[in-house]
Amino acid sequence: KMQTVQLGSSDLLVSLACLGTMTFGNQNDEKSSFELLDYAVKQGGINFIDTAELYPVPPAAETCGSTEDIIGRWLAKEGPEMRKKVILASKVSGRSGRKYIVANRKDPKQEEADSRLSRDQIFEAIDGSLRRLQTDYLDLYQLHWPDRYTPNFGELGYERAKERSDDVSFEEQVQAMGDLIASGKIRHWGVSNENAFG
Repeated sequence: KMQTVQLGSSDLLVSLACLGTMTFGNQNDEKSSFELLDYAVKQGGINFIDTAELYPVPPAAETCGSTEDIIGRWLAKEGPEMRKKVILASKVSGRSGRKYIVANRKDPKQEEADSRLSRDQIFEAIDGSLRRLQTDYLDLYQLHWPDRYTPNFGELGYERAKERSDDVSFEEQVQAMGDLIASGKIRHWGVSNENAFG
């Protein structure tokens, strides 16, 4: 039987293993993604599913959001009891020049722009994720990577010359997440690919 643990200081009890889904929609087509979800949740005892608005990887304009779409169709197929059973986590993209991420948040797609962790963009991103995932709330919503400069994704060492003066403040980001909790769109929030630099 799969062991469960408390996720941080939250009230969420998650399986010791989490199903990462960043290959759904690229390396895994919808059929094999459904098979993985079925096996993990129904046979493996996994209740924790992680995704992101950016997925699948490698990132591309043509596939951005496909992973959430696939999970949403699986949840719709399985029905409301399955949504109650799983702990669903997704992520809002941090600062990036991948302009298609922002365009993909609306249906139909909107104008392209740099992704940032501003209040407005966090609110647009959650609405896009909820639409694709076919749910009205997320159990965990994470800042995928920081808005400020920091060495990420294998980059070693901090370079002061890369610091920027227009970072979105931590206060704005935290307030946005608090407001999403108050609205019922998310239950908890966290960070991903974060570090103490910057």
